[in-house]
Amino acid sequence: MTPYAVISDVHSNLHALVAVVEDIEGRGIEDIYFAGDIVGYGPRPNECIDIITRRCKILIAGNHDWAVVEYTDTDYFNDIAMRAIEWTRDHITDQHMDDIRAFKLFKSDPTRNAMFVHATPKDPDNWDYLFSLTNAAANFQSFKQKFCFVGHSHTPVIIESAGPGEMSTIWDRTEINETSRYIINVGSVGQPRDGDTRSSYAVVSDCAIEIIRVAYDVEKTQQEMREAELPARLIERLSYGH
Repeated sequence: MTPYAVISDVHSNLHALVAVVEDIEGRGIEDIYFAGDIVGYGPRPNECIDIITRRCKILIAGNHDWAVVEYTDTDYFNDIAMRAIEWTRDHITDQHMDDIRAFKLFKSDPTRNAMFVHATPKDPDNWDYLFSLTNAAANFQSFKQKFCFVGHSHTPVIIESAGPGEMSTIWDRTEINETSRYIINVGSVGQPRDGDTRSSYAVVSDCAIEIIRVAYDVEKTQQEMREAELPARLIERLSYGH
């Protein structure tokens, strides 16, 4: 099996996305899969959509994507997130709106024995978070593939299920066990929230799953956000990775 990369939660952060794609290509990896939230929060939605639609084999919709195209209820979004969604609606092109409308809620790739979804394989349009092994146990029952890739929480983690009640968490890299199944949160390209300001994504090969971190020009993204008059809280949090 040729290695492949999975990215998620770009959130219109062009400089982060370019850095991650360059890192992936520098590793000789051709296949990239996208697990949702191309827009929201950041200042460069159109350029990010261009890259994602050109480079990714599978395109999954996140809650911010569907909020922008009014496919999902936005009542649960906080005020700052809604301001960013409204800003995106005002600045995104009609063609890119159509691109997002074509994103899938979930999709599998039989050649990778993998499922891709933004939030959770169980009730994916509820936009639930997968924060505990108890949550993970219920979600392992909702897909049949060996691998399930998610984003949404912006916190990278690999959850391995070796059998009923036998689950463990890995934070960076693990060898692939022939009899185990995995839920992999690939973290966030454009807005990390685990205390590390670097972008996060996952690489899968024949023998291992690895979370990769990539530095990007945070200050350049922040300056573009100021020029776009996006909320200060969204700008500041990029400096701290939370």
